[in-house]
Amino acid sequence: MKKNWSIHPGEVLREEFLKPLGLTSYRLAKDIHVPVPRIHDIILEKRGITADTALRLSKYLGTTVQFWMNLQDDYEMYRALATAKEAIESIQMFKENSNDKLSR
Repeated sequence: MKKNWSIHPGEVLREEFLKPLGLTSYRLAKDIHVPVPRIHDIILEKRGITADTALRLSKYLGTTVQFWMNLQDDYEMYRALATAKEAIESIQMFKENSNDKLSR
């Protein structure tokens, strides 16, 4: 597994849970009452984890909801930074200047 913040939650689900537990995406989907394509797309890293899916995974796998949501948030932040890195770096921090008041 990659060792950086770009890890897709689907990779974690696949490598850290499904494989070691001998679970298939079909079994997981059926057991947590979601459509099979949802889990299939997550483990193929084609879809993110929603709050609904995080709630179900946490209950079934004995994790916290925040574990899954943090993985998703970290992945999205990494992707956003990678996509807009130059634009983000060109932004200057706001510094209030007494001569330069913003209009409301």
